[in-house]
Amino acid sequence: MSTTCAASESAAPEKLLPTSVPRQRSIDDIITAARERPASVKGALWPATITSALLWMSFTPADFGPLAWVALVPLMQLALLPRLTKRTYAALYVAGAVFWFPTLQWMRLGDPAMYLAWIALAAYLAFYFPVFVSLTRTAMLRFRAPLWLAAPVVWVGLEFLRAHLMTGFAWYFLGHTQHRWAAIIQVSDLVGAYGISYVVATINAAVALLLPTAWMARGGLVLPGDRDRFLASQSARKLPTIAIGAALSLVAVTWVYGVTRLGQSDFQAGPRIGLIQGNFTTSLKHDPDAKDEIYAQHRALMGETIPHQPDVIVWPETMFPFPMFQMRPDVEDVDLETAAPGIPLAMWKDDRSRKNLERTAGEVNASLVIGVDTLVARRDGYDHFNSAAFVTPANGLSDRYDKIHRVPFGEYIPLRDTLPFLHKLTPFGDAFGIAAGTHVHVFQYKDWKMVPLICFEDTVPHLVRSMAATAEKEKWPVDILVNLTNDGWFHGSSELDQHLITAQFRCIENRMPMVRAVNTGISAFIDGNGAVRDPETIIDLDAVVKNERPARKSIRDPQTGRYYKQWNAAFVSTVPLDGRSSLYQRFGDWFAVICTAACLVVCVAGFWRSAPRAATPT
Repeated sequence: MSTTCAASESAAPEKLLPTSVPRQRSIDDIITAARERPASVKGALWPATITSALLWMSFTPADFGPLAWVALVPLMQLALLPRLTKRTYAALYVAGAVFWFPTLQWMRLGDPAMYLAWIALAAYLAFYFPVFVSLTRTAMLRFRAPLWLAAPVVWVGLEFLRAHLMTGFAWYFLGHTQHRWAAIIQVSDLVGAYGISYVVATINAAVALLLPTAWMARGGLVLPGDRDRFLASQSARKLPTIAIGAALSLVAVTWVYGVTRLGQSDFQAGPRIGLIQGNFTTSLKHDPDAKDEIYAQHRALMGETIPHQPDVIVWPETMFPFPMFQMRPDVEDVDLETAAPGIPLAMWKDDRSRKNLERTAGEVNASLVIGVDTLVARRDGYDHFNSAAFVTPANGLSDRYDKIHRVPFGEYIPLRDTLPFLHKLTPFGDAFGIAAGTHVHVFQYKDWKMVPLICFEDTVPHLVRSMAATAEKEKWPVDILVNLTNDGWFHGSSELDQHLITAQFRCIENRMPMVRAVNTGISAFIDGNGAVRDPETIIDLDAVVKNERPARKSIRDPQTGRYYKQWNAAFVSTVPLDGRSSLYQRFGDWFAVICTAACLVVCVAGFWRSAPRAATPT
């Protein structure tokens, strides 16, 4: 009996063994599941959305630039997390959309069809938030780069890519937020506006390292398996003296350089230029019944400038409402019947537009730079160009520049043959599109040489730099940049302000003044320091003729400092010529290219399989 009992006691553990193994495995599974539990999406979304909100307030219309120095801090702190999940990156994309959709809302104002283009562009740009965090983390993990070095390099590299991919979108650079701080932005003549973005991003990184990060653990952003180690690392953190020292030194050097360059300003009097600014929304501008009104209004404004004796008068983009028809020398009448069946033959022989322009230049005794549509017949078709015509009193129509950089969905439909549905993203039909010009043109009047830029060409840093550098190589050193723009699409929105701000950086980068004649505004005289100058003469047609209000004495509201928009006016001023040279114009985007190359190396390293390491807050 005792033997039986002993046998049964000894056998009991054997019967329990099979049940103990699954119990142990379930504990392991629980631990593993806890370690791999997804981080809180809400926890990642709210700090990234704070970045979105601060960035939005840094740009127009709020235009409170100081916020940009800390706007990226929440986003950069997310890069310090030990691990990020796919859901976290999805939250970052949403935060990117939260910034880009309201920022670009002005795109929808031109036409209901532009809603689709607005949505498509904002959805594409939203990807830059998660890509920035991913590449920054990869640089820290694979190359042990400190945050204060990795984050600014990645940010600038992505800005450069954004300025080039799919024809580019060089708007809303981080550096543009500092347009009010003249001493800070002068370094643009060395490294472009990208250099200002680098400085601002470096300060953000230093602040991100200085502020506590334990909130991310409490917010559920740290995976349970990493929580203890993360909190221990945060408690052992030291003051990031290297990051703070590097950031403050960079700001100091940038400021000293800027003050020095401002002190070297020695502007010389150039030509007197008159700028004509009508106030016609694009829907009215494209109304065939309105072309006579548009023409009469611009002639009236131009006539008001005559007593102030401008040397050159500039009309906005396509505001001369009568197209010029021209034929290539090898084109014969029989070719036109098949090349342009929808255009009467007589129109190709009609030179009334040219004669009108030449007669107008003689009447005002000034050279004209006028935006006009040009149709040029080939033997197998015809090209429609967005042009700037140059007309002098002595020589008539002397030159014509055809716009090189076209706006996608606004002036042509990319991939139209491959993806025919894309024409629905524009307010135009399937056959819409203008041809791209191929050559840089320099307009010369007396001793002054001017390079015309049409529409958004003044927002493209590498294009403006290339055009000025090309002219320089051909022994035509440029004195003045002339921008002709129609911002009537955007109904006085923040686009007008941001367009002007972006143009200011082109002046610093190339150390050249710019004059801008803009339908609905903001027309301006900008000197080589990027400063917008009040014109010497302001002709407020709405006040003088319509007697709607007192005549304006400045292009800014004296109470708010905001620029006036959507008014009929003419401006005359002497252009300040800048004799300083520019390293940026000579060597181009060397700095941004280095940052972009570093991003590509980091991207490749990110796909190289190796054991991941936790990011360290250095």
